[in-house]
Amino acid sequence: MVKTMKKLKSNIDKVVKLSVQGKVSYPSGRRNYAVSADGEPFLLPSIGGISYNVKVGDPAFGWAGDHVEPGVSCIAAEWVKRFEHANTSFHYYSCVGNQVKVVSGDAKGAKGIVTGHHGGAEHVLVDFEDKVLEKLQMEDKFLVRAWGQGFVLTDYPDIKVMNLDPELFFRLGVKELRGHKLEVRVAAVVPGHLMGSGVGSLSMGTGDYDVMTTDRKEIAKLGLDRLRFGDLVAITDHDNVYGRSWRKGAVTIGVVIHSDCLVAGHGPGVTTLIASARPLIVPRVDQHANLAEILRIGRFRPAKKRRKK
Repeated sequence: MVKTMKKLKSNIDKVVKLSVQGKVSYPSGRRNYAVSADGEPFLLPSIGGISYNVKVGDPAFGWAGDHVEPGVSCIAAEWVKRFEHANTSFHYYSCVGNQVKVVSGDAKGAKGIVTGHHGGAEHVLVDFEDKVLEKLQMEDKFLVRAWGQGFVLTDYPDIKVMNLDPELFFRLGVKELRGHKLEVRVAAVVPGHLMGSGVGSLSMGTGDYDVMTTDRKEIAKLGLDRLRFGDLVAITDHDNVYGRSWRKGAVTIGVVIHSDCLVAGHGPGVTTLIASARPLIVPRVDQHANLAEILRIGRFRPAKKRRKK
């Protein structure tokens, strides 16, 4: 027997809602060749900027790029100051599912949705509809209605929720199971031994860590080459409660936020959303467990009908 999470207790009425502000981050200006895990040099587009044709819901593999971020990449301060107060608070408080409002420029007043954090770059990723993207400029500013850090499931103290808008949490289709466990829909299950860049980090409240994709045959065998931006995934035997580490029985739920990578130890990035050091989270594979489908954004945003004259 299962029941929906709406019946479970939480501290949703006590979660602090704040405003934080950022702006478009310029694309990385890599001028030198990098080297892939196979020893091949490459010079490709990477992080940052306004992406017109890469969206949440698109495949995370196959792009002529490395660490490509869908939608709009945002930062509060100049990149060289990304670890200073303004940007660390922007990065931490902005949660997946939060509403974003453009507060300057030609697109002023337009709304968007936070879709992830990218560590290293310290970017917050935001999805906007195409007509907004066409109006945005590099100096435009965004106000985020930041809400989610501190959200607690009262009856489940060993299951931690982070980086996630509470209202979006209740839309994920999470269910309660016997044995005091929670069932979570995911598009794929990632074995913990595939996790690479970011392992050992203590910054679960910001950033992401990567699924290593150097072994292409293994990735294809597991079906992980079909991952999409916005896919919810379960990482088995990985504990993200007090640090990113391997722990037998632990389960972490995250969302895919950037593309595949060519550098050794890297691959699609995953922002942490739900974690337990014990086997209390039961993943249920559902190919539709994707933010774009759940929120009707990105590649799944409905086309607006033209008004008849």
